[in-house]
Amino acid sequence: MGLGVSACGSDDEKEDTGAKDSPSASSPAPASSEPGSESTPTDGGDDGAPAEGDVTAPGTKVKVGDRAVLPFEYTSQKKGTIAVTVTAIEKGTEADMSGFGAKAKGMTPYFIKTKVENVGGTDLSYASLKLDGVLEGGSATGVVLIGDIPGKCDNESAPRDFNTKGASYETCALSATKTAPVTAASFNEGDAYSSSPVVWAN
Repeated sequence: MGLGVSACGSDDEKEDTGAKDSPSASSPAPASSEPGSESTPTDGGDDGAPAEGDVTAPGTKVKVGDRAVLPFEYTSQKKGTIAVTVTAIEKGTEADMSGFGAKAKGMTPYFIKTKVENVGGTDLSYASLKLDGVLEGGSATGVVLIGDIPGKCDNESAPRDFNTKGASYETCALSATKTAPVTAASFNEGDAYSSSPVVWAN
């Protein structure tokens, strides 16, 4: 998996330069999805879309360990409904970031451990989920990371058999900061949630 890190002044000024200066390897494909609710979704047709009201509303805040149901679209052919549970947000050490090179000097990593469940029953095999770290106080980290830390934060895509209702897997999203600690994780993919993400916090 590729390793890369870049800092940005704001969400509108992200500068994805880290991958060019980092060890060469494959990088994960981006996932596009939208958050959901803790209620049990009903079948919404062949595309696995939930009925209105079955998903978590934009801007909802839940506790780490709580489950949120999300309408999820990875590609035009892979979309459905997933349930996401952030199980832990763990602090690493600066030494864990050594594989990211000089740009990661002074950064402390945080490991956002996550369980993902297929609740719509559609074929979402090999799809991947993106969660972002949120600093104490509610701001973004300002750091874009490409890669993971094997053995401590393994960023996994959905397995081949993630195509039936009830199928699940575990993954980890890597976040890092030089300033305030990461105390929450957010899902902000899709038009409805880009400005009002679902947030998991302790």
